[in-house]
Amino acid sequence: MSILDCAIIGGGPAGLTAGLYTTRGGLENVTMFEKGMPGGQITNSSEIENYPGVTGEITGMDLMMPWPAQCQKFGLKHDMLNITRVSKSGDIFTIYAEDGTSQDAHSVIIGTGSSPRRAGFTGEDDFFGRGVSTCATCDGFFYKGKEVVVVGGGDTALEEALYLAKICSKVYLVHRRDTFRSAPNTIERLKNTRNIELVLNSVPDEVYGDAAGVTGLRVKNRDGETRNIEVPGVFTFVGNDVNNQTLIQEDGSFLCDMNEQGQVIVDISMKTSVSGLFATGDMRIAAPKQVVSAAGDGAVAALQAISYVDELLN
Repeated sequence: MSILDCAIIGGGPAGLTAGLYTTRGGLENVTMFEKGMPGGQITNSSEIENYPGVTGEITGMDLMMPWPAQCQKFGLKHDMLNITRVSKSGDIFTIYAEDGTSQDAHSVIIGTGSSPRRAGFTGEDDFFGRGVSTCATCDGFFYKGKEVVVVGGGDTALEEALYLAKICSKVYLVHRRDTFRSAPNTIERLKNTRNIELVLNSVPDEVYGDAAGVTGLRVKNRDGETRNIEVPGVFTFVGNDVNNQTLIQEDGSFLCDMNEQGQVIVDISMKTSVSGLFATGDMRIAAPKQVVSAAGDGAVAALQAISYVDELLN
């Protein structure tokens, strides 16, 4: 099996853009490893209104739909393998897959992103998938005409609360503070939506239910007072954890330098502490966690990978 010029791990906006730029920029043997459908977390978003050039109502799925075909037009290959580890010996990287196969590459661009974080309240794991969800567009339809709870206070929580308010009879927004970390216009829309009730300075204490699923959520405020909110659905949006498992070596160390939060340390060129390894998107330090930023990371990393491979082989 020939050595890849570049292996791209992750098929979100960063990985897809990296695939477009590396292939169009002259690298002939490039494979993107993505075990599922390309597009990343943004495909779960109900509405995109801040991607440049995109106007009107559009879902994350609609936004990402044409990206893979555009990349493949220039020769990007997509391998639906789950990559478990990346190592390097000399100038060669080895990509290890879950099925036991491996592939060598001259350079690697990694953009495995992040995963929704669990909020940590009692019963969350027990009822996950049975009334507790982290995806409003995936599961909101099941609660059409019913009441639900949204937990969180950032952009995603507010945007998904607004989405759910269109199909649910009422949305309770539980937030541990009395202010929000979101765009001013989003906060304004939230406050002007009649069927959204703000439950502020409160945290989820326990979700409860029966064999059929969730029947309610108990919340606790700063004074220790509790309140039961009788709902069949609870949606949590409390941040994300970095998907950095692919960089863990056999001895438990990381392939490259990381910070205390498990994010990859990169410079402005997306270069890591390991030559030929580039990190992009949500998994890198100081990531804005926006689609346009992830796409920019992918383009920068791709241009650097092209230069790296050209210098390495010529």
